[in-house]
Amino acid sequence: MLEKTYEPAAVEKRIFDAWIAAEAFKAGAGAKPGAEPFTIVIPPPNVTGSLHIGHALNNTVQDILVRFNRMLKKDVLWQPGMDHAGIATQMIVERQLMERQQPGRREMGREKFVERVWEWKGESGGTIMNQLKRLGASADFSRERFTMGAAGEPDDQMVRAVIKVFVELHKRGLIYRAKRLVNWHPGLETAISDLEVENIEVKGHMWHLRYPLADGVTYEFPVNDEEGNVTGTETRDYIIVATTRPETMLGDVAVAVHPEDERYAGLVGKFIELPLVGRRIPVVADEYADPTLGTGAVKITPAHDFNDFEVGVRAGVEPINVFTTRGAIIDADFVPAKYRGMDRFDARKAIVADLSALAEENPTRGLDHIEDKKIMVPHDEKSKLVVIEPFLTDQWWVKADVLAQPALASVREGRTKFVPQQYENTYFAWLENIKPWCISRQLWWGHRIPVWYGRKKSEDGSLWRTEAFQVKDFVALDEASAIEMAREYYGQDVVVVDRPPAYDNVAPASFDARSETGAFEIWRDPDVLDTWFSSALWPFSTLGWPDETPELKRYYPTSVLVTGFDIIFFWVARMMMMGLEFLDEEPFHTVYMHALVRDEKGQKMSKTKGNVIDPLKLIDEYGADATRFTLAAMAAQGRDLKLAISRVEGYRNFVTKIWNAARFLEMNECRRVEGYDPKANTLPLNRWIVGATARGLSAVRAGIEDYKFNEAANSAYDFVWGTFCDWYVEFAKPVFMGEDEAAKAETRATAAWVLDQILVMLHPMMPFVTEELWEKTGEFGPKRENLLVLTEWPDLSGLEDAAADAELAWLVDVISNVRSVRAEMNVPASAKLQLVVTGAGAETLRRLVAGTSLISRLARLEEITPSNDVPGESAQFVVGEATYALPLAGVIDIAVEKARLEKEVGKLDGEIAQIDKKLGNEQFVAKAPEEVIEEQKARRDAALERRSKIREALQRLS
Repeated sequence: MLEKTYEPAAVEKRIFDAWIAAEAFKAGAGAKPGAEPFTIVIPPPNVTGSLHIGHALNNTVQDILVRFNRMLKKDVLWQPGMDHAGIATQMIVERQLMERQQPGRREMGREKFVERVWEWKGESGGTIMNQLKRLGASADFSRERFTMGAAGEPDDQMVRAVIKVFVELHKRGLIYRAKRLVNWHPGLETAISDLEVENIEVKGHMWHLRYPLADGVTYEFPVNDEEGNVTGTETRDYIIVATTRPETMLGDVAVAVHPEDERYAGLVGKFIELPLVGRRIPVVADEYADPTLGTGAVKITPAHDFNDFEVGVRAGVEPINVFTTRGAIIDADFVPAKYRGMDRFDARKAIVADLSALAEENPTRGLDHIEDKKIMVPHDEKSKLVVIEPFLTDQWWVKADVLAQPALASVREGRTKFVPQQYENTYFAWLENIKPWCISRQLWWGHRIPVWYGRKKSEDGSLWRTEAFQVKDFVALDEASAIEMAREYYGQDVVVVDRPPAYDNVAPASFDARSETGAFEIWRDPDVLDTWFSSALWPFSTLGWPDETPELKRYYPTSVLVTGFDIIFFWVARMMMMGLEFLDEEPFHTVYMHALVRDEKGQKMSKTKGNVIDPLKLIDEYGADATRFTLAAMAAQGRDLKLAISRVEGYRNFVTKIWNAARFLEMNECRRVEGYDPKANTLPLNRWIVGATARGLSAVRAGIEDYKFNEAANSAYDFVWGTFCDWYVEFAKPVFMGEDEAAKAETRATAAWVLDQILVMLHPMMPFVTEELWEKTGEFGPKRENLLVLTEWPDLSGLEDAAADAELAWLVDVISNVRSVRAEMNVPASAKLQLVVTGAGAETLRRLVAGTSLISRLARLEEITPSNDVPGESAQFVVGEATYALPLAGVIDIAVEKARLEKEVGKLDGEIAQIDKKLGNEQFVAKAPEEVIEEQKARRDAALERRSKIREALQRLS
């Protein structure tokens, strides 16, 4: 006997353990011989991560697809794994060392520190994998992979894949080393990706500075009145530029003006004396300078601004770096002594003070004025505290523009498609304007770059001996290969040494290229690869590449990628590039982009707002099935989810409804029957529910196959609750209580059969409760062949019965209309009404006779009477050719009820007009947050729907 209530906490772990014991998730489990493969690779979560609501949505969608295709008897592999998360993991371990007052990274040394990180990974890393299991993820956990390999050993397959790709791309001229601008984290002293940068609006300043012209040059600058009209000119021997970062002026190498800006036409090619510094810098012409903004003149600091870098390249001026890796002013001769060693923000204050003092001495020099302004400042995305600097440094780069061309063609030519299709535009926009990809990071945790360095030979064959000696690099699969390459290059023995402490692409003159033994010394690049580099190989590295494994042959290319729109650039596009470059085939045929999960008001979730929803707490309180079903039911293509706890509560009630329906069937002896044939049913009721089941199963399948998970969930919900529980079970009760044994037997067998189909259709979305009921109901009747997870999705074609559908649809329609009238007219629940039917044909009259008992019981009617006339003061509705009237005189006060309904219509009219006024106000729409606009629209839609229903009720009373 089923327990009275379903307790998810008592069931879910036991069910999951049973799946694992049965190896139900292993690649190919339950597949038919010769079945086509279906493969998904999990977007590898960070080893530092824990399950958040975005992960829950992402993995719910994947699991729905995986369970569904497994039930189609395909050869399914859901490949799990984790990303080593270079920066995040290193930060965690360093913080842990500090909190425990243990030696820091630099004190420990690289080898010991990396060992410590591996220890942390073994102890605390990978929590999220267990959390995904709580969600019900049916991945092949026996094949779990890690982007750093099993232990980071050079011979590990995952490590070999990364190294091979680097070396091959370098051989093909697609990886190179160059000095370019990167996003630089002064706290961690490393380059970071755009994804790790968050632009935050802050209250800032725009400092307007007067830069004096050199060599006594002057020009006539137009003077404007308050309305912007030119009233004359004034002679100037300076140019005004504006900046939000005055400390970077120490690295200015030019001032740019637009080539068509007549105000500065005579100054192009002239020079400026940089205030406080004294360096002469040119005035250059470049279209980057916008004549309509400010003064139209901009300072150019190529080493510390991405736009300025491009201007500097076009102008042919050399960039000057003025920051150390820690964000302090460098100790260099071209920097005034007082600023050397200062933190960048202390230097800002000092420079502004000195420019202000300069202006007091000479009004045409130094600080002109300060403007208060909100500005966007790049911050470390994780801490939100460290300001990120554009920084000029030597890094390793990938020619992404070359790799992008085949990836663009794949989508343009339809070999890979995006769902929803609109995301193709995002993909195209980025790949068509792609920049070189910086793949090196100044960290210790990650894939060490496979490059070794030594001194380069000069033209005469001797070694460079100057301080800025040139470097020769040896790109190799392993150290032994690098030594062999260096031995051949130098013609003598070679040894590998630690990186010279002062080496930073420039070594001190005292550094000797020979060891005490006389061998030439080479040293390995200390940097590691960007995390996205190794994850770009995920669809094939996880299958064993570069080895020719059976899994690679069988499961590549994968089928569908499920991911968020925010990593189209960082991951999706790069997987496309690498898959095409190394396996000559797209890594997946479909990319399903799920939307963002927001709170119920449409706001983005954040800890600072306090509106974060923890999926683990939802699972604890409501169960995994209710949590998953909520996410699926709200996963409409292209629309963000507005997640309210009330929705999860509602779907928990749905789980309870399914359980209670199964208990009801059990109590009424509805058990599976060997050899049951749904086509042999004789009762219209049973022929109808069989056809409705076929339609429901078909609708769920179509929703999943079309990636319309909300439609799949809603179709299942409508059928299970709306059709099966609300109607079929109610219609079946008189049969169960009747004396017709043949009708009872047929209905019991049919109800048990329908429940089986319900468990199948719900399983991809609600795996736990369905598997539990599959087991419990399998205790009676023929033995179950498989766990539900390995059961085949049924083919129910040919089971629909038009006559039975029409008869039961009529019955449902009549009862529903009566119920609507009762609700709309405030008819007391205890009141039993009369139903008068006019204009009924022979078939309707037959149905009325056959269905009188059911209609009367479910619609709370005293009698059903055919008539030629409609009684006065009746509420009316039409079904088919007949008119149905419910006399309400003496039951309710018709006049009062009309007045009440009309008053409510008026109130709703006013509410709709007020909302329309707000939404029609351009200022309101421009200033109001997006979630407020959406809330107003939702209120308007609800009011319109309510008004429509009340008008229908009034019409019935007319």
